[in-house]
Amino acid sequence: MTLPSDPIAVEAFFGPPSRSRALLSPDGRTVAYLAPWRGRLNVFIRDLDSDWSTSDHADGAQRITSDSRRNIDSFFWTIDGRYLLFQQDTDGDENWHLHRVDPTRPDEPAVDLTPFEGVRLLGAQLPPDRPGTAFVQLNKRRPDLIDLFELDLSTGELVTTAENPGDVVTWLRTPDRLLIFTIEDGGVHVLSELTEARRRPIARFSGTDVLFAVLPAAPTPDGNGLWIGSSRGSDRTRLVRVDLTTGEQVGVDSHPVFDLDTPRPEADPRFPSSLILHPATGDLLGARYLGARQVIHALDPHFATVLPRLSELSDGDLAHVSCDATAQRWVVDFTHDRDPGVTWFYDHATGQARRLFRPFPHLDPTQLAEVTPITLTARDGLTLPCHLTFPVGVEPRELPTVLLVHGGPWYRDSWCYDPEVQLLANRGYAVLQVDFRGSTGYGKAHTRAAIGQFAGRMHDDLIDALDWAIEQGHTDPDRVAIYGCSYGGYAALVGAAFTPDRFAAAVSYTGMSDLVDLVQSVVPFARRAVENSYIRYIGDPDDPRQKADMLARSPITRVDDITAPMLLIHGANDVRVSRGNSDRVVEALRARGVEVEYLVNETEGHWFINPESNIELYSTLERFLARHLGGLSSTKEHTA
Repeated sequence: MTLPSDPIAVEAFFGPPSRSRALLSPDGRTVAYLAPWRGRLNVFIRDLDSDWSTSDHADGAQRITSDSRRNIDSFFWTIDGRYLLFQQDTDGDENWHLHRVDPTRPDEPAVDLTPFEGVRLLGAQLPPDRPGTAFVQLNKRRPDLIDLFELDLSTGELVTTAENPGDVVTWLRTPDRLLIFTIEDGGVHVLSELTEARRRPIARFSGTDVLFAVLPAAPTPDGNGLWIGSSRGSDRTRLVRVDLTTGEQVGVDSHPVFDLDTPRPEADPRFPSSLILHPATGDLLGARYLGARQVIHALDPHFATVLPRLSELSDGDLAHVSCDATAQRWVVDFTHDRDPGVTWFYDHATGQARRLFRPFPHLDPTQLAEVTPITLTARDGLTLPCHLTFPVGVEPRELPTVLLVHGGPWYRDSWCYDPEVQLLANRGYAVLQVDFRGSTGYGKAHTRAAIGQFAGRMHDDLIDALDWAIEQGHTDPDRVAIYGCSYGGYAALVGAAFTPDRFAAAVSYTGMSDLVDLVQSVVPFARRAVENSYIRYIGDPDDPRQKADMLARSPITRVDDITAPMLLIHGANDVRVSRGNSDRVVEALRARGVEVEYLVNETEGHWFINPESNIELYSTLERFLARHLGGLSSTKEHTA
């Protein structure tokens, strides 16, 4: 086998983008975007009509945030364009604060609007009828209860709107109503209207249909309805409107094969929301569905004329979109398997379009690997959507292979640019991604097939896909590594402990080794919300029989069966999977003399955010895999 020469540097994949995440202001004149400053992504603004080929240090570009500690990831304009708001936590602790910056005063420091230590922002709603106000959800009064506050964006004044009576998991405001979501015993979600006098139930949603929350949930502009994703009476999630007076669900839109693309987008800001809403009015413009490729249904007559013009700009999938208050001027970006993205401006009034920037201009798409969606069949007949990626210019025969397992497990892989996949392919590995049972986006039956199957049929699905790759001749069975983050890290530990003869190496990135610890360590305000996910799918540690089963499915109880070299990676501030899950595995392996490498980052949480953290992580990963699979590293070639 001939491996690729001149590997692309880790820094090229995981260093900061030159620019990214562009959002057009409501007046259509200014673009806010992220760009690096002192090694961190910060918010910049630039006149839309300026020369975007010039650097961000040229005239016309202004930096309006100055965070030198941690990348800014999520930001947005206020309804009237008066301010830009962004969220930030501390070293990955996920205690998000809401900050405000004034684009007209770029030299003034950002204002922390929720400056409460140990308190997390759990939602910020910007109502079109109150442009100077945000309604924010905070666990300020008690760690386990989420209250609703009205925040004056100009003065920073915070006034309690409603205190949680003890069972509210989510608040939502319309011009005339205060809505709450609660969860009953058994996992049923209840939508109610809350008044000073009483609580009026509106609609109920089966716990078997809802994992964490009813998503998406957006109020209609008239305040009389709620757009949600619903799978009531169907295997597929479709878009419906809930009448807030009668509770009746009326279908708005659906796809004959695909789910509404949820909950992944609502859970991960890298992906756009499944609903495309007008930023000023809240009108519903379109809905996204995701199969092998994305499908967007235009649900507004004007957007129906805009969407085809946007689609002409790229052969990728339309990702984040923003427009001005007239919906004539648009700034959009696209996702593609071999291209890290491109951002365009389109003027619907004139029909003119121009490219603004590419976030990673140094990466040549022709040098990156094609991601191919495929469909396999598990041993029990379940359909397994997968993605397969081969190194560029290499015959796909007897390749060292990385079985890359996604997190969640209530998540899904898709056709898109993924720097992990591209790094691995560039180093000479075939990359196999499996949307095993439990993954979302393929209907309720596919997700529910994972109930009670942690370290069981969920792992069988991975092995079945791997066996297929071996049977096709793509994969060398003696050179396979299993790697993933979060649930994917758990899957890697399961692979090493439960099927030790199948893997030459395993890598767990913030993976859980103890399912009992995972469930018992859920942060206080989220404990009620995990009844339909952790408790239903994994088990209830308060039940002795279920606890014993959870331990039997936990790699920590099978750690003595691990023989393959392991790399464990963890953020010291991880609040989802405690660092102890990795510490205990490392200690046990070292006591037995099994080869194990351990990377702990003291400034990160569940996912590494800062560039130097990811560069260290993936440099460590490539060296580890090169030693044990015979692929490339950026410093030393290995031949097979």
